[in-house]
Amino acid sequence: MAALLLAAHSSLFAASAPQQDDPVVMTVAGKPVTLSEFEYSYNKNNSEGVIDKKSVLEYVDLFVNYKMKVAAALDAKYDTLTSFKQEFAQYRDQQVLPAIVTDADMLKEAHNIYDNTVQQIGPDGLIQTAHILLRLDQKASQEEQDAAKVRIDSIYKALKDGADFAELAKKVSQDPGSARNGGLLPFVQRGQLVKEFEDAAFPLKEGEMSGIVQSPYGYHIILMKARKQMEPFEFHRENILKFMEQRGIRDRLGQAKVDTLVSQSGGQLTQADVMNQQADILSAKDSDMKNLIREYYEGLLLYEISNKLVWDKAAKDEAGQARYFKEHKKKYTWNGLRFKGIAYHVKDLADVKGVQKCVKKLKFDQWNEALRQTFNGDSVIRIRVEKGIFKLGDNALVDSAIFKKDTVVTKLKDYPIDAVYGKVLKKPEDYTDVRGLVVADYQDQLEREWVAELRRRYTFSVDENVLRQVKSEK
Repeated sequence: MAALLLAAHSSLFAASAPQQDDPVVMTVAGKPVTLSEFEYSYNKNNSEGVIDKKSVLEYVDLFVNYKMKVAAALDAKYDTLTSFKQEFAQYRDQQVLPAIVTDADMLKEAHNIYDNTVQQIGPDGLIQTAHILLRLDQKASQEEQDAAKVRIDSIYKALKDGADFAELAKKVSQDPGSARNGGLLPFVQRGQLVKEFEDAAFPLKEGEMSGIVQSPYGYHIILMKARKQMEPFEFHRENILKFMEQRGIRDRLGQAKVDTLVSQSGGQLTQADVMNQQADILSAKDSDMKNLIREYYEGLLLYEISNKLVWDKAAKDEAGQARYFKEHKKKYTWNGLRFKGIAYHVKDLADVKGVQKCVKKLKFDQWNEALRQTFNGDSVIRIRVEKGIFKLGDNALVDSAIFKKDTVVTKLKDYPIDAVYGKVLKKPEDYTDVRGLVVADYQDQLEREWVAELRRRYTFSVDENVLRQVKSEK
């Protein structure tokens, strides 16, 4: 059996001859793309809520770039990385495990849960009671015990004399959860309440009231409201199924199926083998599952290669950022002046000059560490500093001292002396002044250069007749 299963296994992502009712709409880097695959991607990325929607022709260009990036990742063998394999398998298995469980499997388990519950309930059935509780700590003094006993006796006498149980429970019961409902508790079976309470409650008939019952919680007076046996399965069916979904039982059933297939293979199949098979089987039957798995597989490849060649590279390549800023300096402007420096607060007047001397010959990004080591290196915090590139309105002290605005500067407790140090800029003088913008623009440049290289490296063709068959869900 295992040999047959292994022989039947085929990769979801292996190139295969397209079916006649799902023609090839394009070929990218030697790999065919079917109409259904393109249609799925196009409609998903142009659904309601997408701001920058594309026409089919506009989307073709983006899709070709996407497929070329995936081809580059595969050529670079990103799919062989252990980290990639583990992350993809984890996601795929999250989709596959619940999907291999049928409605019949769930219904069978629901019956098992129901039958086990009926068995646990036993012949005593379910009871619903109301109670009045006077709490008594188990370590209460004799005086406290006596007082509680006198009070519960008076409550019991009032009930015996005809007082309304629900109204009295609302007034005097010290179980707030049930008191607001006249002392009413939910239906329970044996084993769900403390023994003393159950021993007194279960023998009662409907409408019958217990005597005074002492439990670890204190004194109770119990009124039997209703008794019943478990309703038929169909009465609870939907609630049981909902409970199963909430508790992840579908996944557990899926895992049990996988474990059975591994066991039946006699050691020839691992869990990974079985999950591969199940993914292929489900994908062959369910196009949405196939598209979802492929989308994550390719998306993860795209993330890995894009991060290395574009995102992470641009973020870490400071020489590249500096070069890009120098070449495109004119595009980076500010609306108004900026103050590049620090607003700081000190205890001692001498530290005002000391701060300035400390950072005067250092690069701006070195100021924080130098100030920390010089002034706040031990347990005594001598200065408080806010460093940045400030525009009007960012900092009251800067507004007052640099931009000469009539602004109230709130004094910092224990740091009575305020000062600023830095310079006023009309425009950015260094890439670090606008690093976020530079990194984003540098990433865009790397992306464009990469796509251009991919277009030279790979070929593609589009069947316009098939493309006209794309059905838009917009």
